[in-house]
Parts: sequence; structure tokens; C-alpha cells
Amino acid sequence: MVFSTNGLRRDLWLRMWWSRWGTGAGKALVVLCVMQLMIILDGTVVTVALPTVQAELGFSQAGLAWVMNSYLIAFAGLLLLAGRIGDLIGSKRVFVAGLGLFTAASLLCGVAGSAEVLIAGRFLQGVGGALASAVILGMIVSLYPAPGEQARAMGVYSFTAASGASIGLIFGGVITQTIGWHWAFLINVPIGAVALAFAVRLLAHQPGLGLANGADVLGAVLVTAGLSLGVYTIVQTAEPEAMLTRTLVLAAASLLLLAAFVVRQSRIKNPLLALRIFRRRQLTVANGVVVLLFAAGFGFQFTTALYVQRVLGYDSLTTGLAFLPAPLMNGLMSLSLAPRLTVRFGPRKMLIAGLVVFLLALLWISRAPVDGSYVVNVGPVLAVMGAGIGVAIPASIMLAMSGADVSDAGLASGLNNTAQQAGAAVGTAVLATLAASTTSHRLAGGAGDLLALRDGYGAAWLAAAGFVLAALLLSISLLRTSPR
Repeated sequence: MVFSTNGLRRDLWLRMWWSRWGTGAGKALVVLCVMQLMIILDGTVVTVALPTVQAELGFSQAGLAWVMNSYLIAFAGLLLLAGRIGDLIGSKRVFVAGLGLFTAASLLCGVAGSAEVLIAGRFLQGVGGALASAVILGMIVSLYPAPGEQARAMGVYSFTAASGASIGLIFGGVITQTIGWHWAFLINVPIGAVALAFAVRLLAHQPGLGLANGADVLGAVLVTAGLSLGVYTIVQTAEPEAMLTRTLVLAAASLLLLAAFVVRQSRIKNPLLALRIFRRRQLTVANGVVVLLFAAGFGFQFTTALYVQRVLGYDSLTTGLAFLPAPLMNGLMSLSLAPRLTVRFGPRKMLIAGLVVFLLALLWISRAPVDGSYVVNVGPVLAVMGAGIGVAIPASIMLAMSGADVSDAGLASGLNNTAQQAGAAVGTAVLATLAASTTSHRLAGGAGDLLALRDGYGAAWLAAAGFVLAALLLSISLLRTSPR
């Protein structure tokens, strides 16, 4: 009798699951999230393998960040253009083109035998990822217009986006230790091919406004060049030969390019980024919070992976497995508890709560000693961080998307994804550079190798805490209480 009752419950659960996610919209959501998972995985999967990549391909310590940043910069710089193209020619076409390019670029990364080829492949992956990812949020909003269903769909998307980073660390550790870091990219080829076939079949075609309205390629060049130069300026400051005058010139050039982008957007008829959208305070502030949140999150995972390997002495496989608490707690929150709590209390309150939890996790690990214990100093921090991000990310995305009109869905989606990837790129560069420079300073002062490394990562974690604190203050002071 017990067996039959359990079987009946299992059958009812499967029917409820299929009624929600087995529909056409549910299947389309799965395809979109698979692509997003591939994008996020490739943003972090190489993190665990960085020491091996550095040894095999000859990267410098500061230049090693470009393995991630070449991907993230192309992603962030092209998202606005990709979102606009999606509005012009249709979201499905842009998504399919991006998925195809991403898969081909993964093959190039997998066969890379030099630092230059790997960086070029990563850049092309960023271009393909930008094309596909720019339209995902807008497509999800169109698939699930009802608030309750949209909250659950955003929970699935947010779990994919946030936990994908931690899963990438685990996946990267297992592959690097067993069959080599090249396969972290080659595995995308069959997965991408299958996802491409299902995308062509399942995603509905949405007619665009027409190319006659323009896509502003020059604007995309300006914003991509400005962001790329800005991140390069941050990274090169960690090099021993970095000079103050050169750094200031590069920073000024980056700001000039970005300012030229803003001026152009204010004067042309069909801008890449319609500046009127920033008149919506909810959208503007929420995207600012997203920048800070992703800067802290990606920078934290980058530096923590290096801390676990270089200070605690873990190998690649153990390092990957050490991050398991983060996706587990993230999944529990973003897939189960967060959607229900968001419907009940509203996304603003949930965002504030998630930021507070994340801030506590960063302050906790910033005190980790040289001879720290995983059970005390790392594992619990990752679990707390996963819970905080699992609540904060879906709430921040819902607030950002709720501030835009339906006609601006593609633009708002591209802007939000730009905020995510720009935050990830800049946050990784800032925290990696701060850790490297602090370590160099401590070594020059006579500190031991392990103590100098630990102090460098500690400084980076405190900087990440500063990002989260700024996001918390913005959320409390400027975000309005939104409808539940």
C-alpha cells in the first residue's frame, strides 16, 4: 500500500511538472536556459583550470584574467547591439545565429595551442553569446506574461545564470583533472548542435521592426572599445612595469570613447541605446544594482577558486567539488523558495534580503586565515553566498524588466544582460588586480608567500563586500516598492 501511495504521489507530481514545463512555452524555456547555461559555464569553467592554462600557454599573472575578460568584454560590449538587432529582424533569428557562432568558437578554443588563439576563441564565444543571450530575457517575458508564472520562470533562469557559474567551477575541475582543460570547451560542440536543432524547431518566429530602422554599428564599436580599454587599463596596473602616466592616458581614452557613445546615442535617429529609457528610475537603479551584484559575485568566485588552490593547496578536481554548496543552495532558493517569497513580499524586499545575506558571506570569508579550514572558512560561506544570490538575482532582474514598456522589451533585455556581463568583467578585473597588487606589496614588505596571497584575496573579498554594500544602499534608498 505504501508503494502504491508513493507511486500515486510521484505520478501526480510528474503531471503537475509537465502541466507547467511540458507546454510549448516550457519547452522553449528549457532551450533558452540550456543556452544560457552554456554561456555562463564558459564564463567560469576555465577558472579552476587557470593554473594549468597559465603553465601550458605562458600567460603572465595579470594577463591570466584575459582568459575570462576577453569573453566577458565581447559579451558585454555587443549585447546592446544584439538586443537591437533582435528587435529589428526577430529574436529567434538572432538567438539561432548566436548559438551557432558560440558552438563554432567553442571548437576553436578546444583546439587552441597558444595564448593568442585561446583569447581569440574566447572573444568569438563572447560575440556568439551576446547574440543569443541579448534576446533571452525578452523572450521569457513574452512567454510568461502572468506575474506568478513569470516569477517561477525567472527563478529557473536565475538559477541557470547564478548556479551555472558555480557548476562551471565544479565541471571545470573534474574535466581538467581527468581529461584536460581543452575538453571544457569541446564538450560544447555536441550540446550546442543539439540545442540548435531544438531551437529551430521549438522557438516561435517573431517578426521584427525591419532593418530600415538601423542598428548603429558605430555605437557598438564605441561602447565595446571603451569597455575593452577600460578593463585593460585595470588589468595592466597589476603588471610590475605599469606606469601612472600610461594608466591615466588609457583611462582617459576609455572614458572618452564611452562619452562619445553617449553623445552619439543622444543625436542619431535610431540609437543603439535610447537614452530615454534611463528616465525610468526603476529600470536604471535596478540595472545599477545588477552591475554591482555581478561584479561582486564573479570576482568572488574567481578569487576564491585561486585561494582554495594556492593557499589551501587543493587540486583542480577538489577545488571544483569544493564549490558544490553554492549551486545546491542557489537551486533551493531560486527554484523553490524565492519565487513564492517574491510573490508574497515583492521583489524589492527579497532583493534587499538577498544582498544582506551575500554581504555577510563576504565579510565572513574575508577573515579566513592562511591555515583556514574548508569546513569553517569556505564551505559555509559558499552555502550562504548561494542562498543570498539565489534570492537577489531573480529579484533584481524582475525589477529591471518591470521598469520597461513592452515595446522596449528587447532593449531592456539587452541592457540588463549588458549590466550583468559588464559587472562580471569589471568586477573580475578589479578584484584580480587588487589581489595581485596587494600580494606583491606584502611580498615586498617581507611577508611569506602564503600570507601574502591570503592578504591579497582578503583585500579582494573586502572590495566585493563594498560592491554589495553599495548595491544594498541603492536598493533601500532609490528603488520603489513594486507590486507583488
